[in-house]
Amino acid sequence: MANRINRFFASDHPAAVGHFPGNPIIPGAVLLNDVLDTIGGAEHASPMSYEVSSAKFLHPVRPGNNVTITWEKRASGEIRFECLLTPDEQTALTGVLKLTGGQT
Repeated sequence: MANRINRFFASDHPAAVGHFPGNPIIPGAVLLNDVLDTIGGAEHASPMSYEVSSAKFLHPVRPGNNVTITWEKRASGEIRFECLLTPDEQTALTGVLKLTGGQT
């Protein structure tokens, strides 16, 4: 993957409250939204201009975790991405986005 940006989910991240008491995780929707925001900002496109073609959640992200979002834009216009837990680079989320319009 060509592009890399690191993110940190604070140990008191509000999305983890109630997900799940005693075993908190960052909800998949929050993780995917962070990926869309990150890629959209770097690619100068609104996160709303992407269609999620596929997304697989492979490992939970927990409050206090660092993640690295990596992505590569293909000639077809697709963007393949991964969200890796650091430092061991275990894949938490992988998927494909398509730009549907709305570039800035």
